[in-house]
Amino acid sequence: MPGSRVPGRTWTVRLTGHADHSASVTCSTEACRMPPRSKDTAALKRFAAEHVRAHARLATLRPDTACACRAAQCAFHETRTQCTGFTLLVLVHNPAVGQVWTLAEICQSCAPLIPHTAILGRSQPQSQQSQARQAAVTAAIPAPATAPAAAPLPVAGGFSSPQAAPEAPAARRRPPRTARPRRAS
Repeated sequence: MPGSRVPGRTWTVRLTGHADHSASVTCSTEACRMPPRSKDTAALKRFAAEHVRAHARLATLRPDTACACRAAQCAFHETRTQCTGFTLLVLVHNPAVGQVWTLAEICQSCAPLIPHTAILGRSQPQSQQSQARQAAVTAAIPAPATAPAAAPLPVAGGFSSPQAAPEAPAARRRPPRTARPRRAS
């Protein structure tokens, strides 16, 4: 059915402590390989956070996705709302607990109601997506030989172009301090 929506996805990474003061990391995706149980909980916590980042990088938001929160009967938040708006990729992580990271496809109206969230991505509506595909196809077609050279595209914020990098200033160092003699008491 063309107007139907696919269920929103959820990934949960959990750091679990054990009685022998060791810990283990689990992921809701069964195909993920996790490190063995270890007593180095700091390393496991770093691994868990990086594992969630990897899921976030690999997740492509689909514009026809239903809210994962709605599928969980709004268990992510207390206030009831009508699921509407774009689909957002949201990371839910309470720093006070610090042992559970949940990545979910949530609708635009539920996302602000969920505590301890960070919005990592936003889907585009179908019409914008088809326009983006059309622009990519048009850009892939080579321009005629007589066309003037196009101006370089601006670089997105947070990235730099090696051609546009300014010369690095000469490093200035503070002169070393001289040791003062101690007073005799």
